[in-house]
Amino acid sequence: MREADRPPLLSKYRIVGYLAILLVYLRVSAPASPAAGAERVGFGEMYGGVSSLGLTLSEKLKSLEGKSVIMEGFMAPPLKPTLNFFVLTRIPMSICPFCSSDADWPYDIVIVRLERPVTALPFDRPIRVEGVLELGSEMDPETGFVSLVRIRATRLEEV
Repeated sequence: MREADRPPLLSKYRIVGYLAILLVYLRVSAPASPAAGAERVGFGEMYGGVSSLGLTLSEKLKSLEGKSVIMEGFMAPPLKPTLNFFVLTRIPMSICPFCSSDADWPYDIVIVRLERPVTALPFDRPIRVEGVLELGSEMDPETGFVSLVRIRATRLEEV
């Protein structure tokens, strides 16, 4: 076969260039790895039982107070499209927590506070939150929302 009849081949330099671009793309688009020492917490691990005073926090949750944790769940529909906190739930919720009575809400919700405002994510897509765990009853002065478990988020990503 004559050189002119041969289909053009990619030069080895062009192939190396394409591979380099692909590797850069994969590195940039891959989810960031969790911080060293961050402990995964599931919704089923939050409470140890119920007493006459209400829910009791699990020993695992108490031991992680002030430490970095990772939780996966769903962003409940917020009051506005851009937010600096949201409610993390075990299952997708289609109702805003401030537009409904507390009887409609599960007991195992977590308030996630954000370092900077973000646009709300779809309520039916799982997300991963990483941040510092805060415990104890606290009322948000702006909304009046009372929380028992909170995460001060350092990372938020769709799963």
